[in-house]
Amino acid sequence: MTEQTGQTRRTRHAWKRAAGAAAVTAAALTATAVPAVAAPADTRPAQAASVPAKPASAPVTASVADVGYETWQKDCRAVMDQALPYLRERIADTRPGEKQAIVLDIDNTSLETDFGFSYPQPANRPVLEAAEYAQDHGVALFFVTARPGIISAPTEWNLDHAGYESSGLYVRGFLDLFRDVAEYKTAQRAKIESKGYTIIANIGNSATDLSGGHAEKTFKLPDYDGQLS
Repeated sequence: MTEQTGQTRRTRHAWKRAAGAAAVTAAALTATAVPAVAAPADTRPAQAASVPAKPASAPVTASVADVGYETWQKDCRAVMDQALPYLRERIADTRPGEKQAIVLDIDNTSLETDFGFSYPQPANRPVLEAAEYAQDHGVALFFVTARPGIISAPTEWNLDHAGYESSGLYVRGFLDLFRDVAEYKTAQRAKIESKGYTIIANIGNSATDLSGGHAEKTFKLPDYDGQLS
């Protein structure tokens, strides 16, 4: 076999190997391009190895557009329609000398944070209505948020502008930024209780807003598997 003939054969083998690799790559791309709904759930492990799995109830992108403002307001209203009757009954049952308080989260609880992206942010109307009833009947409103202390002043102004009469705003200091959020918020509620208040309700849209106790009753607004902050 001449050197030229051997070179020709080696070239042919190289092209065959390249074509085979391209075919495998194309097949893999085709397989991952098939929408998830086209395959039964128990046939997807091979795909999950290359594409990180998302929670079953979460949309492809964590966008509030996947929820819609009207849906969010309706779902908030459903929760507060349970909270308001409770507040009326509990406030009417105030014990002598008792100082009642409500603790509220801010983002997508007291204020509409993820809808509109404006400043000042408007009040979340179903929550404001319950808060107004409470504050008109002598109940103190405390706001416990994961917002950093650097925006404390504009946050306080925004709450006042939206119609809330704040008796105290708790924001995260520098060291709090390194703490677990749920632990931080629980500690703030404990501080409020240490001032002699009975927290009759704790309202938020995340589990970190509500876990840890230090409230007679909790009300969770929707966050749609973490889509809303």
